[in-house]
Amino acid sequence: MGSQIALQTALSGRYHVTLVDTVSGQLNRARAQNRKLVDRSVEKGRLTKEKADLALERIEDSGDFAASAAAADLVIEAVIENFDAKKSVFEDLGKHASKDAVLASNSSTIGISRLADFSGSPERCCNMHFFHPVTVMQLCEVVRGPKTSDETVETAMEFVRSIDRTPVLLKKEIWGFIVNRVLFAASEEAMRLLEGGYASAEDIDVAVQKGLNWPMGPFHLLDFSGLDVFYGAMEDRHRLGEGPQAPDVLRKLVEQGRLGRKTGKGFFDYD
Repeated sequence: MGSQIALQTALSGRYHVTLVDTVSGQLNRARAQNRKLVDRSVEKGRLTKEKADLALERIEDSGDFAASAAAADLVIEAVIENFDAKKSVFEDLGKHASKDAVLASNSSTIGISRLADFSGSPERCCNMHFFHPVTVMQLCEVVRGPKTSDETVETAMEFVRSIDRTPVLLKKEIWGFIVNRVLFAASEEAMRLLEGGYASAEDIDVAVQKGLNWPMGPFHLLDFSGLDVFYGAMEDRHRLGEGPQAPDVLRKLVEQGRLGRKTGKGFFDYD
């Protein structure tokens, strides 16, 4: 997610971007992935080679979190969907980020109110939840926390528009925001139907695709997103008292290491 947010930002031609990761090899993989994405767009005629090359040149790689944070006007955290990991980032941002910078989390479910105070400047914090793949999906959910300032909200909304994406604003924070609350409700019901033996995963997906005009059925979408990510989010929601535990069918797949497309097996098998 981080590499694609960086790429979409660079493609706008408006900003210089620093992509930060402290794990060895991640930045090389991100650069290779972005090169592959722009090359594909050039091949399909959606992007000129000149614009592709210029966009990649606008992205600087760095393993120096402190220096990168200090130089940024806007920071978008996009680490794994884990509260402790994100908390650590916001604590470090409190130490190193510019006092005028907007600090955003790309979390899909963790509201900014749970992270903002660790930065020491909660008024400058918000959620900016982009959707995967960022270079294809238009939406970004901007979520206002209870301490987020009007200026921070306006800056976040304008930034999303400036990189050719569509922002929607949640005026009040709620677990899961808009899209995931709707998606979780649909996905849970699909899994209950499967567990109850009412229909197969294949037929439930076909029914949703053909009946609701979804481009992808709920089980293929879960496999695409990662069953461990979805399971972790559902368990986090349950711990917060916002919903039931994850269905057994999902828990068992995760315990078996069937995490979706990334492992070759999930609800479906992939070559």
